[in-house]
Amino acid sequence: MVVRAWSTTDAAALNAAIDSSLEHLRPWMVFANEKLPTVAQRRERLAYWAKYREDGGDGTYGIYVDGAVAGSCGLHWRLEDGGIEIGYWVAAAYLRRGVASTASRLLTDAAFTLDEIKFVEIHHDRANVASAGVPRTLGYTLLGEFPDGVQTPAESGIECRWRVTREQWAVLRAGPAD
Repeated sequence: MVVRAWSTTDAAALNAAIDSSLEHLRPWMVFANEKLPTVAQRRERLAYWAKYREDGGDGTYGIYVDGAVAGSCGLHWRLEDGGIEIGYWVAAAYLRRGVASTASRLLTDAAFTLDEIKFVEIHHDRANVASAGVPRTLGYTLLGEFPDGVQTPAESGIECRWRVTREQWAVLRAGPAD
């Protein structure tokens, strides 16, 4: 698996991955409930994301398995100082293969290379049981459940927030002591 910044040359492959996964994504992802952009529109969006990342904004990345688009993930500056949030989605053809967990592990590692990052969070709707497995698998701690608006058909309106600190991550990555 490879996680890398999206390129404008990925537009058609990204659209195809989304289009083939709409039934799976619609319950949870706002963008899956909107009209799929044309490849040209997708290229423009990918160019915007690259510029935004270069200017210090969110980083949005493609997840590739054997060269095919398996999903997308990102580091989002939505939290208070010292924190960053991970987001992800997985294409239907790659479900239940550890894609989101592996990508989130890589993004957590990347986040902690930034001196200003003290903690990383993953948020998901309580009804999205599959998404809960990602932070749990990685060793994040559940901070709690918080009221949140419903934006997609399957959401409960309760957001689960998980967190790992730099210190916790260092221990988790070191593995068990002998």
